[in-house]
Amino acid sequence: MKLELQHITKRFGKEHILQDISYVFESPGSYAILGANGSGKSTLLQVISSYLMPSSGQILYSKQGKSLHPDAVFQEVSFCAPYLELIEEMTLHEFLTYHFKFKSALRPIDDIITYIGLTKAAHKQISNFSSGMKQRVKLAQAIFADTSLLLLDEPCSNLDAEGYELFQRMVNEFGQQRLLIMASNDPAEYSSCQTLLPLSTLNQVPHAGIK
Repeated sequence: MKLELQHITKRFGKEHILQDISYVFESPGSYAILGANGSGKSTLLQVISSYLMPSSGQILYSKQGKSLHPDAVFQEVSFCAPYLELIEEMTLHEFLTYHFKFKSALRPIDDIITYIGLTKAAHKQISNFSSGMKQRVKLAQAIFADTSLLLLDEPCSNLDAEGYELFQRMVNEFGQQRLLIMASNDPAEYSSCQTLLPLSTLNQVPHAGIK
């Protein structure tokens, strides 16, 4: 997977959050976008994922040397972020079964649930989960999707020490042969990333105004 940002700018109203960002990401590779809260890290990931459209500039996606049509990008991207909601009316098993109807899973559903340590909660509604349990589910639906591009925004939000260890194990086992881009300001999260990219070195906006 190759991802090329060409002069990406994103503004909200009159305020520029990202300005004239150009960079090439290639797999296999893991990249950490670094910066303080409010620096624009999440906005950049949302633009890369097509969750947000850039105000100007373009993103070129290619796989095995062939350009991907914009309509095909969705199948190649999985995304975990605190602001992306789960379907809490479903049980964990129901949610993962539904989610992986749209993207192939790297493991059977029951194996995924066991891996993330939630076997006893498999048939409980997600609305009854703690914040840490919900974060494990968010990580699972992204990392266990058979996609070429894995985007992780503050992936250890709400996780305890055991959750951090689980996250690192998941990344080491299932993230190494993909293009992984993470937004973080926590060294414990991005310790396994090969390339560290302070957003300030990419962004022409000296002080971004929102996250």
